[in-house]
Amino acid sequence: MAFANGQVFLLLAVLFSSMFAIGLANYDFNWGPTTWNKTNFPYSHPPNATQTSNRFIVGGSENWHYGFNYMDWARNNGPFFVNDTLVFKYDPPNVNGTGFPHSVYLFSNYRSFIKCDLRRAKRIADPSQGTGEGFEFVLKKMQTYYFGCGEHKGIHCKTGNMKFAVMPLKHWHF
Repeated sequence: MAFANGQVFLLLAVLFSSMFAIGLANYDFNWGPTTWNKTNFPYSHPPNATQTSNRFIVGGSENWHYGFNYMDWARNNGPFFVNDTLVFKYDPPNVNGTGFPHSVYLFSNYRSFIKCDLRRAKRIADPSQGTGEGFEFVLKKMQTYYFGCGEHKGIHCKTGNMKFAVMPLKHWHF
């Protein structure tokens, strides 16, 4: 199907007019590299002006313990950026055997994370490392990190919601 010259002109005129109208839809349009993006994409809040790393205590005031939903915590405290630090604070194991020890495992992939399969996970903090100032983990790369508690053969991870994933973003320099 071939277009006649008049049809091509009409099609281009409609296309140009549509693009022009969309461009003018933002009546407060200003020229310049920092003023055109009124939505501040890809951030949901203003970017960190100093572009420094942040330090997050996992779980906030709840720390790292059985029964807290860390997936919700990660979702509510994001976005996370490369070079941010996650701090895992938890109580040390009791000498008399009461209480529940905790640890931190880094799962190698999504499937291991969902199933809390510790066979392919790496223990990055043992039960004694979460005391005091806590165990610190720096998000060094732009990749998904899967964390979970591996104590009692992964029961804390499986039934106690002691797992979460983060995908740090790269800082954008404007």
